[in-house]
Amino acid sequence: MKDEQRPIRPDHRVILQWVEGRSSVLDLGCGEGELLSILAQQKQVRGQGIEIDERAISKCVASGLSVFQEDIDTGLAEYPDKSFDYVILNQSFQQVRRPDFVLREALRVGKKCIVSFPNFAYYAARLQMLLGGKVPVTRALPYEWYDTPNLHFLSISDFIEYCAKRGFTIEGTSFITKEKEVRVFPNLFAEIGIFLLSM
Repeated sequence: MKDEQRPIRPDHRVILQWVEGRSSVLDLGCGEGELLSILAQQKQVRGQGIEIDERAISKCVASGLSVFQEDIDTGLAEYPDKSFDYVILNQSFQQVRRPDFVLREALRVGKKCIVSFPNFAYYAARLQMLLGGKVPVTRALPYEWYDTPNLHFLSISDFIEYCAKRGFTIEGTSFITKEKEVRVFPNLFAEIGIFLLSM
């Protein structure tokens, strides 16, 4: 199969390690379902996705994935408390209009929540802003300011501080750049922050 030939993205590898086999997963903003497919194949999860883009949903359905068209900014009222083992916001957290509300809903519906986002404080982004005086374009932030889906630009330090204010428990972290994990000064050297949260 094509998917098995493709190398697994670094953020997907981290999430694959964290998610227990045969668990239930809700992927918010699942896109074309690449992560859900990997989790279904390698961890036999009972997965469901939520996506707003019709073309992405069509691809998910063609791959045999269970995906519903919904706007996660409106909440997850139809899902009972703790109805999934994991709720995932992988590279979609910074794209929602109401991130605080969406994350609270994710933590209500999921026993655990996995959140990942591009780190706006990555040193290459800082240098572009400092030296070029323009909104940065990097591997993790590949869009120009006028066509970016990202509505919120946050750093790893911002998110850690936010979790402390809200009383969310950070159970695990992974900070990555290219193909490697960053262990020293992640707010400066990591392109992507990945967090495992609970309440």
